[in-house]
Order: sequence, then C-alpha cells, then structure tokens
Amino acid sequence: MKLARAFVLASAAAQALLAGCVHGPVGPDYTAPAALTAAQAASSGPFLSGGGATSEASVPPRWWRLFEDPRLDGLIAQAFEHNTDLRQALATLERATAVEAEVHGTEKPAITLNVGPSFGHVSGLSLLQRDQVPPGRLGYSMGAAVAYQVDLFGQLRRALEAAEADTGATRAAVDLVRVTVAGGTAQAYAAACSSGLQLRVARESVRLQEEALELAQRLQRAGRAGAIDAVRARAQLEILRAAIPPLEAVRQQSLYRLATLTGTAPRDFPGAVGRCEQPPRVAGLLPVGDGAALLARRPDVRQAERSLASATARIGVATGDLYPKVTLGLSSGSAGFLDRFANRETFSYSLGPLLSWTLPETGVARARIAQSEAATRVAAAHFEGTVLGALREAETALNAYARELERHAALAAARDQSLTAVDQVRALQINGKLGQLDALDAERTLASSKAALAASEARLAERQIAVFMALGGGWEASPTASPQ
Repeated sequence: MKLARAFVLASAAAQALLAGCVHGPVGPDYTAPAALTAAQAASSGPFLSGGGATSEASVPPRWWRLFEDPRLDGLIAQAFEHNTDLRQALATLERATAVEAEVHGTEKPAITLNVGPSFGHVSGLSLLQRDQVPPGRLGYSMGAAVAYQVDLFGQLRRALEAAEADTGATRAAVDLVRVTVAGGTAQAYAAACSSGLQLRVARESVRLQEEALELAQRLQRAGRAGAIDAVRARAQLEILRAAIPPLEAVRQQSLYRLATLTGTAPRDFPGAVGRCEQPPRVAGLLPVGDGAALLARRPDVRQAERSLASATARIGVATGDLYPKVTLGLSSGSAGFLDRFANRETFSYSLGPLLSWTLPETGVARARIAQSEAATRVAAAHFEGTVLGALREAETALNAYARELERHAALAAARDQSLTAVDQVRALQINGKLGQLDALDAERTLASSKAALAASEARLAERQIAVFMALGGGWEASPTASPQ
C-alpha cells in the first residue's frame, strides 16, 4: 500500500511539475469549419428547384413511410436486418469502437505480473564460498510492475481525439450505407411495380390491336377493305408484342436486385412484388426542408467533417514525436529459495521515471508532421467538395422531379386526346367513312401515349426516391439509433 501511494504521489507531482513547461497539447486545436462560406450563405436557404412540387417541411426520419405502402416498409425493414453491405458497415463500426477503446486504455497504468519457480544449484562464487556449497534446492522469483506514461505534451490526448473522430466518421458511414440500402430497396421495388404497370399497358395495347386486326379481317372478307390493311394491322400487332419481353426482363432484374438487397438469394425474390402493377408514389408536396437542414442531415457531410477532425488531431500525434516521453514506473519483486519465501532479504523494489527521447535529427518526425498537415488540407478540400456536391445532388434531383411532373401532366393530356380520337375513328370506320390506315394510325398513337405515360409513372417514382436519397435519409437526429 505504501508503494502504491508513493507511485500515485510521484505521478501527480511529476505531471504538475512538467505541465508548467507546456501551454497545451501539441498540434493545432480543431474547430469544426462552417459548411458554407459567407459567399455561399444563400445556399442554406430554400432550394431553387422543385417549384410547386415541394414544401419546406422537414424530411421525416423514415421517409419511405410517406409512400404509405406496407409492403415497401416491410422490405426496407428486412434489408436493414439482412443486407450484407450494412452488416459490413456495422462490423467496421464495431472495429472502430474497439480501436477507440484501445486508445483509451493508454490513459491508465499498465500492470505487469510474473512468477517463476525454479530448481537449481547456486555457484560457490556467488556465495563467496569455496566449500560447503548448499545442494540443489527449490527456488522462486516473482515480481510486479506498474508503468504510467505521463502525457506531458498531449500526444496521447491528440491520439484519443483522432480515434474518437474516426469512430464518428465510421458511424456516419454506416448511416450513408443505410441511405443507400433504403433508397436502393425502394428503387428496386418501384422498378418492379413500374414494370408491372408497363406490362399491363403493353398487354392491353396488344389486346386492342388484336381487336383491330380482327376488324380489318372482317372488313376484308366483306369486301370493304383491302388485304394491305390487314397486313398493316398484323405488323402493328407484332411491334406491340415485341415490347413485352424487354419489360419482363426489367421486372425480373428488379426482383433479383430486390432479393439481394434484402439478404436473400435471387431465386427467392418476393413473389407478391412480382405481381405488383402500381409503383409507389407520394401524393402531394414532398417535404424537403432547406439547404442548412440538408447539410446537417447528409451522412457523407458528417463523415467528411469527422475525417477532417481526425486528420487535424494526427498533426498533434506526429508533432509529439519531437518531444521526450516520460514514463513513471514502480516495480517490486521477491526472489530466493522456497524455504526463505517472504523473508525481508528476498524483497526488492524501485520507483522512478523513465525518460525516452528519439532526437529528431534525421528529419523523420518533421516529415511525418508535413504528411499530416498535407492530409489535413486534403480532408478540408474533401469536406468543402462534399458540401457542394450535396447541394448539387439535391438541386439536380429536385429539378428532375419537377420537370418529370410537367412531362407527366402533358402525357396524361395526350393520352386522353388519343382515347377520344380512337373512339371517333372506330365509329367512322364501322360506318365506312374512314379507311383502315387512319384507324391504325389512331391506335398506334394511343398505344404510344399509354406506354409513354406508364414510363413517366415509373420515372416519377424513381425521381421521388432519388430526391429523398439526395436529401440524406433522415437519421441526423439519432445517428446511433436503429432506423427500423
């Protein structure tokens, strides 16, 4: 107990005495940079794109629930539990947390124990005796040592700051994977359902063209139309049928991707999704927030900022190699013959500091400092680029969604006009006032407008999901919590 108390007092005295030699930890103190410069401050306000299709309401943490599709909710929950990319990211986070715990361990004293029994015969010279040397006997040696490195120049503190920042960057990377997994699952689901819708439209167009072909054949048999009309109708039918296999391939690819994202084999894709014919879509305005909320929410921005903090702290770690390291040590031991165990003459102890200093004459330490400073400048530029890239991606996604809404409205109007035209043409054709060619043109226009509208429905779902992915997913309120 006396030795332990002496060690503690010596440690405290050494730190108090040596701390006066320095003003703080080596290396620069980290201050989180502003996401936007003064010249870019306007970007923190409302987005330029989106028009009347969005609102400044906050993005909900689980944005996919805005689609009000229980099947989609279940698929994303399954992906969060079984997706292999997310499992890798979580394991990487566990490793980073363990590394941080290892660095924290340097703040505590290191204790070493050793015990060794022995049997032997001592030399007479060691006992200063020529005769009557004791015969071989059982012996022992045991000892304990406590060592504590005094963080005189703050190198260990900077190492801890770097480890904590690395853990924060890894945690943000996990959220980034969650954004990708949620968005990818929603996109695969939407693509499967959109393909189902397009297939239904294509098959309906085939059915209508089959009716047109039958009509042309009846008119031909009645002598009211020529053979060329039936040939043209059959050619148009084959063109419409040719559009079906590519759509089936797209749907199957989406189902395979969905199965993989949810952690299952491609052949085990969800069968219910294979029958889906209505892509998910958020009704009304999309809640998108503003630029400031975007930058606070985006996981890649948080990851870049934490990486910059880590790089800054490592300048201090490298700078610490220019200065000596002081380790306080306390050791005690007992060694002798077993029959004299615990006698006073078998005990020994020592207490004192150990000073180690690798003189930086070779310039290695300063070269490492220069490397760390350069790495910090790289991290700072990467952070600024990530911020600008996040703003660009959000504006691009919002603009694409707004333009697709306009396109969808125009295609819907064209589809309605084509339906009216087909009804009128059929009535005229039955009464013999219009030829088969005009009827085929009207049918072809209707089929094209329906297919274009179905494709636009698919793009709208894709654009909405892309908007939410660009906005960052919504885990900024609780980065460590499970998003399920």
